[in-house]
Amino acid sequence: MKLLTFLLFIILIPTFPVFSQSNEKLTGNWSGSLDVQGTKLEIIFKISEDKNNILSTKMDVPMQGAKDLPVSETLIKKDSLFLNVAMIMGKFSGKIISDSLVDGNWKQSGMTFPLTLNKSEATTEIKRPQTPKPPFPYLVEEVEYVNSKSGLKLAGTLTTPENAVNCPAVILISGSGAQDRDETIFEHKPFFVIADHLTRNGIAVLRVDDRGVGGSENGTTEATSEDYAGDVLAGIEFLKNRKEISNKNIGLIGHSEGGLIAPMVANQKQDVAFIVMLAGPGISGEQIIVKQVELLNQAAGMNEEQVNQKVKLQKSIFEILLNENDSLKRNKRLQETFTNGNYQSMNAEQKKAVDSNIKGLNSSWFRFFITYDPYPALTKLKCPVLALIGSKDLQVPPKENLAAIEKALKEGGNNNFKTMELENLNHLFQSCETGAVAEYAQIEETISPKVLKILSDWIVNYGIKN
Repeated sequence: MKLLTFLLFIILIPTFPVFSQSNEKLTGNWSGSLDVQGTKLEIIFKISEDKNNILSTKMDVPMQGAKDLPVSETLIKKDSLFLNVAMIMGKFSGKIISDSLVDGNWKQSGMTFPLTLNKSEATTEIKRPQTPKPPFPYLVEEVEYVNSKSGLKLAGTLTTPENAVNCPAVILISGSGAQDRDETIFEHKPFFVIADHLTRNGIAVLRVDDRGVGGSENGTTEATSEDYAGDVLAGIEFLKNRKEISNKNIGLIGHSEGGLIAPMVANQKQDVAFIVMLAGPGISGEQIIVKQVELLNQAAGMNEEQVNQKVKLQKSIFEILLNENDSLKRNKRLQETFTNGNYQSMNAEQKKAVDSNIKGLNSSWFRFFITYDPYPALTKLKCPVLALIGSKDLQVPPKENLAAIEKALKEGGNNNFKTMELENLNHLFQSCETGAVAEYAQIEETISPKVLKILSDWIVNYGIKN
């Protein structure tokens, strides 16, 4: 699911180093922490100088898995340091207090945060011990195929047990937003971990770059979950043409939005052997996001009144999106609602940040997501279904969604299913304390080993046809 929180969104913009006088005392690593809604977000600037006295800088945000982001402008003027990170529309300006201290502010998306930089010899190392490392006891193949309906080329990785014959297989379906084949987030690679575990247990796995990511071609900006379901259907046809794969034992594992897409696909392709919904929704996107706003802001430390205001704002936004058909009026109403009527008095940078948010809300994908009810598709499923949600998932809350999934499957007469609320796991199925988004990057575990075992055991015992 998309996270309603302060994140660095990357847009590729060319980088041009800016000439500055030589200042060896400023070269090196500079680290500081932003306080974002009570969460400490470490920022690291790595300043270097070449033989021509040209300064250049790279930026790391370890908590968000961002590394070596190019800083497009590095300037020193008298006793001040200026850094412009154009690709994320962020700027730092600070006063040089000493050889080891710069005191200033970080500006991004119309917001200003105090940021004090301290010189440091080392940079923060992100530990991800579960990420698989070669050599692998199975075959790894880079593959490409075409979605015949859209004409788009899709690229991914197929892992198969050695000497596989009539092998069961699964396709991994990622959550919302453009994801790579490993569903990389904060340097965690959950799909890589899942694929490695399943393939070691005799199950072939196809994991694929989303449209416009890695080796997959980009499509229309108007694509919705239904279009992405078409990409999965193309993946099924690809696997059916592999001689080592069993045509009757191709299943789907979808995470978050992928858990919404999997039932769509299974209803179009009756020979899907089974589906696994990892934090997949059972209620509409509108209901999920309203609950998200409540839970995520509670986890961020807001009091009841502040949370209620956020929920009220979100509901007002949905009312406009769903009921205002005139695009110009809708845009203007959203501008005023987002800013509490202060849009016209904002500066250009602030307006740009607001308009960027509104553009996302007005997208075909988002409008489809908030209006789509997964319940009818769930009632039509005839294949085995496994639905897992962590008890501390604040993005797809377990009680509401698992109850709806179970009710829909029973209503449709499907008796071959299992729903499980897993204790102390978050939206990424990490063992956690609170489930807050801020924990995702801080936790070394990519996915709980007990989840991996549940997946392989259930597929072997209940998903595969003999």
